[in-house]
Amino acid sequence: MDPLSTPLRLREVELRHRIGLPAMSTYRAEPGNLPAPHWHLPHYLTRSIGMGMVVVEATAVAPEGLATPHDLGLWDDDQTKALAAIAEVIAEQGAVPGIQLSHAGRKASRSRPWGDDGDLPLAETDGGWIPLGPSPVAFADGYRTPQEMTHQQIEEAIAQFVAAAERAATAGFRLLELHAGHGRLLHSFLSPIANRRTDDYGGDFDARTLLLRRTVRAVRAAWPNELPLAVRMSVRDFLDGGWTLDDTTRLVPLLAADGADLIDCTSGGIARPETRPTGPCWQAPYAAAVRHKTGVPTAAVGKITTLVQAAELLTAQQCDLVLMGRQLLVDPMLPARSAPELAPPSYQRALATTAAATDGHLPPEL
Repeated sequence: MDPLSTPLRLREVELRHRIGLPAMSTYRAEPGNLPAPHWHLPHYLTRSIGMGMVVVEATAVAPEGLATPHDLGLWDDDQTKALAAIAEVIAEQGAVPGIQLSHAGRKASRSRPWGDDGDLPLAETDGGWIPLGPSPVAFADGYRTPQEMTHQQIEEAIAQFVAAAERAATAGFRLLELHAGHGRLLHSFLSPIANRRTDDYGGDFDARTLLLRRTVRAVRAAWPNELPLAVRMSVRDFLDGGWTLDDTTRLVPLLAADGADLIDCTSGGIARPETRPTGPCWQAPYAAAVRHKTGVPTAAVGKITTLVQAAELLTAQQCDLVLMGRQLLVDPMLPARSAPELAPPSYQRALATTAAATDGHLPPEL
């Protein structure tokens, strides 16, 4: 059987094939951190056609956990109701609706990443706020120094993830992902680059991993048992003295025991500047290493732009799921062009015609 078209079962949820859209922030939320009906609904509907899974962009569990004022949020009833409409349109297209829960931590209070003033820290006079982190270590030069979190604030953050998970279940999402990568709160506690604490949450491996493990356990207890829980991890930092791939492969079996079902393998983002490699499928070896060393299912990401590449990764058993981000933002019909039967009937004839005229990047058997 073609590896792309093989269903993937995670707990009681089955993806119809092995291609998905990862959480890709669009920074288009309306006041109240609500989805914009004219943007988010059509955006996620069109990106669900023919897809196996669609994960809604990083959604903050609390106001102070927003990366920018334009992120989605999931801490009140209005947000839950609005996000339920998105989960519904994703499911209507046959894709599994997922959502990524995030706390930006010390990367909070920034402007949107475009324009001359993009991706810069916001002053309080411009609507900014004081970010939180494991230690008072700024993300980069010129960024605000975060407030070191107290034990009470750590407990509150865990409770915020739990409450958002319960709202996600109410909204109809069928897969939940915790964002523990790219320098956000859960990643920052893992990495010695950001975590200089000397209490129960800092110092050795067990202490630095405690917040993520407690969050996974607490969310797993609140998230329906039949639904899968994923963790997006930066499997390594690109700075000396940071989090390593060996650290990840040591932690992942513990996360699996705590209730995680899938590790979404990304990398970097703990601080600036950093130098990362690049090239086609450049992060897939991380997913392969985690999968082979731990036996825990993984998702591969990182400049995977064709279904041929995706099939090769799956055939080589480097991952269990391929998440194509930027490519599917600009070419959301990629899976359906290869398999017109995945599309609505009104599209199928047109897609069958165009599939015959592709450039060879689309395996016709998908």
